[in-house]
Amino acid sequence: MPRKSSGGDYPPNWNQIAEQVKTEAGWKCVRCQHIHEPGHILTVHHLDMNPSHCEWWNLVALCQQCHLSIQARVVMERTWLLDHSPWFVPYVAGYYAAQLGLSTDRSYVIDHAQEIIVRAQGRGK
Repeated sequence: MPRKSSGGDYPPNWNQIAEQVKTEAGWKCVRCQHIHEPGHILTVHHLDMNPSHCEWWNLVALCQQCHLSIQARVVMERTWLLDHSPWFVPYVAGYYAAQLGLSTDRSYVIDHAQEIIVRAQGRGK
């Protein structure tokens, strides 16, 4: 069953936010690396499905095809049994940092991603 957005509305400056996310991704899908072009139009997906939640780690530039795949399968609250795909690591680490009350500064999260993931998943005990 398809997952549906919940939790709020898009902010008034959504177009600017989406443009910035796409620009930071180099106008490529962060998952498959396909450039923005017909058939692979770049979108911005809220990983937690809440359009009002616009933290960097919750917004991912995906082509339409990857967006549909990710939206149906990625649930941020899930306990993950397997290692994360490289493209997903910064985003899930940012999510976990927020859940753990750690800094969600992008540089901090990227530099400490594996430590954050291990801590959040209880593997570091």
